[in-house]
Amino acid sequence: MSSLKRKPLVVVTRRLPEVVEARMRELFDIRLNPDDKPMGSEALATALREADVLVPTVTDRIDSGLLAQAGPNLRLIANFGNGVDHIDVAGALERGITVTNTPGVLTEDTADMTMALILAVARRVAEGARIIPDDNWDAGWSPTWMLGRRITGKRLGIVGMGRIGQALARRAKAFGLQIHYHNRRKAPVQIERELDATYWESLDQMLARVDIVSVNCPHTPATYHLLSARRLKLLKPEAIVVNTARGEVIDENALARLIEAGEISAAGLDVFEQEPAVSPRLVKLARSGKVVLLPHMGSATHESRTDMGEKVIINIKTFMDGHRPPDRILPSML
Repeated sequence: MSSLKRKPLVVVTRRLPEVVEARMRELFDIRLNPDDKPMGSEALATALREADVLVPTVTDRIDSGLLAQAGPNLRLIANFGNGVDHIDVAGALERGITVTNTPGVLTEDTADMTMALILAVARRVAEGARIIPDDNWDAGWSPTWMLGRRITGKRLGIVGMGRIGQALARRAKAFGLQIHYHNRRKAPVQIERELDATYWESLDQMLARVDIVSVNCPHTPATYHLLSARRLKLLKPEAIVVNTARGEVIDENALARLIEAGEISAAGLDVFEQEPAVSPRLVKLARSGKVVLLPHMGSATHESRTDMGEKVIINIKTFMDGHRPPDRILPSML
């Protein structure tokens, strides 16, 4: 690809921040999506046939069937996002197509949103925010009305102690939460000391003992329904479940069923198994104040989206210059 005299054709599947698109126009032969409508499989297949570089997002499923239609010029899939569970990475590499992502730049914003969801669920913020606009505050303040739960002194169980899990732990510690975590590997000793964090090799044992569970691990075949019906039943009846990672990590139907039955107190979800479709059971629970639902807003800040775009540009330019892109993804990393 480094021998190409022409600018590479880069197809971007969704609208990106203006500053990012402007820079891409300068550097590449760019095909943008000004309408910002998700591409269907036909449009994606066309893009794969024609592009030198595809820039997809989480809304684009690049599976083996689509990859089979890739043209000979496609050599890079520069994902706009950290998670790559929507891309058949192994299949891409078999076809000589490199895959990159945008790690690191989403950490602080996603941790902020996770902490916000914990507070929103525990203190019934979303439910309370509807009271005055809906003109339902006729009786005024009452000592026993809209009671939530204090989070100080509670046990937070973090599932996945990577960058985001650690950033969440720092915030949670400042709020007086006790930090517990489950991870594939134990965190370095200095991290555990800094966070005063307790490691649980057994996820089951941790779930049975914590008050709040936050999912912060990626979606892989190994983490699909990691919080299964069996594991969710281990939680205390007053427990709260928060997910800002990927919807597939939790068995949504089981979660909804247990909340309906009062076996789990509440949940805060920013991601869903069948995005953008959301389970009607969860929507009903949200209307009743048992669940807070957000439309995948975890990393939705101006700064984060711009930083993501800059990483995409660096990955493309580095690759086109004949070098290994800094954020290359290999199957062994998943």
